[in-house]
Amino acid sequence: MNPLYILFLITLFIVFIWSTYNGLISVTGIFHSKFLHRKISYEVKNYPMISIIIPVKNEEKVIGRCLDAFLKIDYPHDKMEIIIVEDGSIDKTIDICMKYTEKYPNLIKFLQKSISNGKPSALNFGLKYTKGEIIGIFDADSVPESDILKKVAFYFNVLKVDVLQGKTLPINTNENILTKIISYEDFIKYEGRIKGKEILKLFVPLTGSCYFIKKKLILDIGGWNENCLSEDTELAIKLLEKGIKIKYADDIICWQENPSKIKAFYKQRKRWLRGTMEAAIKYGKLIRRLSKESIDAEMTLIGPFISIPYLLSYLLAIYFIIFPSEEIIVILAQLFIIASMVASIIAGIILSIIIKPRKKYDILLIPFIYVYWIIQTIIALHSFIDIILKKPIKWERTEKSGISTIISF
Repeated sequence: MNPLYILFLITLFIVFIWSTYNGLISVTGIFHSKFLHRKISYEVKNYPMISIIIPVKNEEKVIGRCLDAFLKIDYPHDKMEIIIVEDGSIDKTIDICMKYTEKYPNLIKFLQKSISNGKPSALNFGLKYTKGEIIGIFDADSVPESDILKKVAFYFNVLKVDVLQGKTLPINTNENILTKIISYEDFIKYEGRIKGKEILKLFVPLTGSCYFIKKKLILDIGGWNENCLSEDTELAIKLLEKGIKIKYADDIICWQENPSKIKAFYKQRKRWLRGTMEAAIKYGKLIRRLSKESIDAEMTLIGPFISIPYLLSYLLAIYFIIFPSEEIIVILAQLFIIASMVASIIAGIILSIIIKPRKKYDILLIPFIYVYWIIQTIIALHSFIDIILKKPIKWERTEKSGISTIISF
């Protein structure tokens, strides 16, 4: 048999297994999110001290909006502190932050690093100056809901969680086609996959922002890995190794910007995907533990790698249709392309119905969803090539526009 046929069949099998596994988790999460909500009374007798760390670099368009949101939070100000870690800004970020620090000296601390070397380093630097027993991590474009810290206090003091991941929603959904499609992806990510993992008691990942952890715990682990592009992913894996559960709470809500330009989107996803791939290589030993959490963690980490067989399967399918030699292979190739297109159409229709407010023209975005997914597979391949070539790791911020068009899911 032609080696290309064997390769095609293997890639199809890999894509099918991984897609089915994650599809079932996402369906579980979406079903629970839409039909099994329960009301919670967030009563807390003693509020814990919470320290918020916000790394910033060239964030003049968004940092003011972020700090205004934190100032409006309904939580005792003597039980919270906001620590801004400036990491080499050359715009007006420093001036803006200094004004807030001067106006609210008992609430906001402004720290400057002498060397700019990425978010993980900024987090470790800020951690040294925290007074809280709970550490909260947010990005500069974050807009938390006003009740967020009271809910956090409830989860830590009443439900006795050690680590808490909140839900991040897009603040600029309607800025353009790209941000709209990313908002669909966010819905599946939080309302589907992560929620499903929480319900099924699987591996809940950290997503880089809007998460909280006990200070003692992060100190015991040694802080964040400064030589890692996905410091949040690696932290989640370290917690898993120590048997620490990460709780996902979809009522801990923060709004953030998604990339509105292709270049910014490409750079962001390339950093995410390479970081996750490197974590998968580094922590491949997790599979030996044979627990459902460790197996699910491996399934999560290999996600970017699965994008490569998908892209390869798609290219091979096109090849076999153009240059057919065995009828069964041509039929499989046709079925694969049709099935992937139908899956995108169904997903697009469901999302356009579920996500509110609904707009008639949203249905027209379905073809772009398919293109978007193909672009993701290309980024994954690029990230993998960078790893193979051992290109230097460089942590780059994602450009923000400061536009807000909040929607609700």
